Amino acid sequence: MPTEMEDYLFDLRGYIILKNAIDPDHIHELNAGLDALKPEDPKWGWKGHLYRRPGGDQTQQIFEAGEPFERLIDHPSWLDHVSHYVGETDGLFIDEAVAIIRGPGGAIRLHSGGHKRRIRTQFRYHDNMFRCGQINVMIALTEFGPGDGATMVIPGSHKANLLHPAFHLDIHETASLENVECAVEAHISAGDALLFVDCLAHGSARRSNPGQRRSILYRYGPKWGHNRGGYEPSDELLERLTPKRQKIIQPISPKLPPGK
Repeated sequence: MPTEMEDYLFDLRGYIILKNAIDPDHIHELNAGLDALKPEDPKWGWKGHLYRRPGGDQTQQIFEAGEPFERLIDHPSWLDHVSHYVGETDGLFIDEAVAIIRGPGGAIRLHSGGHKRRIRTQFRYHDNMFRCGQINVMIALTEFGPGDGATMVIPGSHKANLLHPAFHLDIHETASLENVECAVEAHISAGDALLFVDCLAHGSARRSNPGQRRSILYRYGPKWGHNRGGYEPSDELLERLTPKRQKIIQPISPKLPPGK
C-alpha cells in the first residue's frame, strides 16, 4: 500500500514517482515488443486490435500487443496505489492504454487542471478516502531527463480553482511547457513510473535530444467507466488474461439474451 508520505505528496502535489517499478528485463521485452510493431511506419491505422492514427505517436490498446504489456495491467508496483487513489471499494478499469513514441521536436501542450471540475478526471478526498476519477501510470522505457521531452506538471493544480494564465495564450505558444510558470519536468529513469491524477495540469517538454522518448501510459478509473476512445478488448485477449486482469479490462461483462 502507499506509504503515509506518498499519500501526503499525492494529496499535495497530485503526483508521485515510483522508482524501479519494472525491472530491466521487462523494459527490454516492452521495447522489443514496440520495435516489432514497426513504429516508423507512417501509414499505420489498424494492426489487428491496435490502432494508431497515421503519422501519430500513440498506439491505442497496447495491452493487445502481447504478454509483456498484459503484465502491466495488474503490476504489483502500482496496483495497490491505483486502487487506493481511485477508491478501494470502487473496483478498477483501464479506460485507455497507449504506447507513446516521440522523436526530436515532439511535445504535448498544457492541458487539464482542477479548475475544470470534470467528474471523469476529478480529484476527491472524502471521509478519509481518496475518490479520483482517473489515475495515470506512465512507465518510462527510456530516460526522461533534460532534453528528453519529459512529462511536465504543475504541482498542486489538481486542486486549482482558477485557470492558469498560460491557457489564455495562443495554442502555438503553449505547444510545450518550458516557459509556463510553475511547470516542472518530472525526470525519471527507464523503469520508473510517474503516477498522477489526470486533473493535474500537465503536458511535456519539447524533445531536443536525438533518439526516441518511449513510454507506456495506462489510465485507471472506477469500474463503471468506459474507454474514452470507444475501443473494446478483443475476445482473444479476454480469453488469455488471468481472471484478475480480465476483471480490470472488462469489470462489467456484457449482459446479452441467450444465444447472443
